[in-house]
Amino acid sequence: MNILFAIQGTGNGHISRAREIVPLLQQYGNVDLLVSGTEAEVSLSQPLKYRFHGFSFIFGKNGGVDKWATYKTMNIRKLINDIRSLPLKHYDIIINDFEPVSAWACKLQKLPSVSLSHQCSFVSPNTPRPEKWNYAEWLFKYYSPTTHHIGFHFERYDDFIHTPVIRSEIRRMEVSNKGHYAVYLPAYQDKTLVKYLSKLSGVEWQVFSKRQKRPIREGNVQIFPVNNESFNTSLASCEGLLTGGGFEGPAEALFLQKKVMMIPMKGQFEQQCNALAASKMGVPVVNAIDDRFDRHLFDWVHKGEVVKVDFPDETAQIVDDMIKKYAKAGLISA
Repeated sequence: MNILFAIQGTGNGHISRAREIVPLLQQYGNVDLLVSGTEAEVSLSQPLKYRFHGFSFIFGKNGGVDKWATYKTMNIRKLINDIRSLPLKHYDIIINDFEPVSAWACKLQKLPSVSLSHQCSFVSPNTPRPEKWNYAEWLFKYYSPTTHHIGFHFERYDDFIHTPVIRSEIRRMEVSNKGHYAVYLPAYQDKTLVKYLSKLSGVEWQVFSKRQKRPIREGNVQIFPVNNESFNTSLASCEGLLTGGGFEGPAEALFLQKKVMMIPMKGQFEQQCNALAASKMGVPVVNAIDDRFDRHLFDWVHKGEVVKVDFPDETAQIVDDMIKKYAKAGLISA
């Protein structure tokens, strides 16, 4: 069986989840990997068959997307050419984690594709989102259109939605509490984080930065370059995680029974939705780092509690069910 697994390369969550899924897919046949996007610091262990520029947003420095930098990196002509030239006919199944090049190539070639992603959970109207409609809803529908959906979210909001994929390396980690707090807020510049975090002088902060090339310390704030192994170690031994409105990072912290506080990116609808879902579970959410942030941070550090979750290890079963289901449906050869 020939399998194409196409993965979004904006941020680290998609690649991190793929690190768990790829070895499982390889049990069913030959797996070719495709990645598009420009903003991931982690990588896969296996070689890529296709690497595309794709369509990504660039993290800003003040809590949102850098719209000008994002615009400058766009190459619509190349995106269209990549979509039109991607050969797909020889694959028995095409699996997509919110990756636009392969999704639109499938659509043009009238081929079925299976979304295996967090974002496809928003196909369900039961998945939490703000009451006021947002134009960004169209992204969930048109950014990476697929014909079949297997979603992941904090809770099982629909029959095709599963709890998060927690990587084996996280499940196997020895959990402790050394008292520090891990921080991953790529949409804020380091000096802003240091300004506010340093005010809690009795607290040790370990910030993982997309902009820092070597470790530095400023008072009680350590800043490290983003690295999968060092971040995992910090997460497993921390008191809590201060992070954005992503999905995989908060999910892994909750699984490790760590306190979590989320600051979703401004103008990023998916992160706003994730934060709303997490808040319904009891995770504190702050809308921005501003003059009121000191109080939120103090309350979380001194009064925050761990939110209990149940994220069973179902990834192998999900992959097996996916292969069997779509083989039966005639999408792939059994």
